[in-house]
Amino acid sequence: MRRVALLLEYDGRGFVGWQRQVNGVSIQTVLDAAVFRIAGGMEFETTAAGRTDAGVHASGQVVQIDFASDLPPLRIREALNFHLKPHAVVVLEVVDSVGDWHARFSANGRHYRYDIQNRRPRPALRQGQVWHVERPLDHAAMQEAAQSLVGRHDFTSFRATSCQAKSPVRTLDRLDVTRDGEIVSVVAEARSFLHHQVRNMVGTLKLVGEGRWPASRVAESLVALDRRAAGPTAPPDGLCLTRVCYDADVFGPDRTPDYPAT
Repeated sequence: MRRVALLLEYDGRGFVGWQRQVNGVSIQTVLDAAVFRIAGGMEFETTAAGRTDAGVHASGQVVQIDFASDLPPLRIREALNFHLKPHAVVVLEVVDSVGDWHARFSANGRHYRYDIQNRRPRPALRQGQVWHVERPLDHAAMQEAAQSLVGRHDFTSFRATSCQAKSPVRTLDRLDVTRDGEIVSVVAEARSFLHHQVRNMVGTLKLVGEGRWPASRVAESLVALDRRAAGPTAPPDGLCLTRVCYDADVFGPDRTPDYPAT
């Protein structure tokens, strides 16, 4: 059985998330339908590095396909992209995996970015891809508060009540808040995250940015170990999975060429 690695980007609007479900269309559903078209009746299995929620986007999702196809990587990419139309899901790269690499279990880091459009008028061009916040945000105060969450902690206060993770303890490697004009971005990096952890942290930091909470209250909510002690869950619109990290660069020197060699 051959294993290939895919680098995907997608707009999460209109999908119920990555994972196949009975109550709507998922990214996995449309990708599997495209793989089925090129698999020629062969059995196959798709596995993603992370199960993004409904409405969450990705610019660096990694997926593996296990099947017996002998198509070269470039042909796989082009064929999948053809059959993925008209869905907002695109395969950027395809490479053959090496050794016992696994899209999910070999990952040692996941990077997310959450974008807030901070202005009075509602967004037009980025509707569905940002959280629109009208009240002015103090991103410096948000940055100060965010640093109390960096490190190894029990994140019970910042995980969904439906989270099925065995342990609420996670190591948050980075949580930075920056502003570029009217866009306030929150970048979060960790080996793994709890369900809704990033969105719950962003919803809490927004309260600080609006001046409704002092920065010190974020640290207090962390040690409370109670979901009710933290802020609301930010909507999925502004969240994007930007990168999945591995010990070796999976899509390094053997990247799929944009055009065949002449």
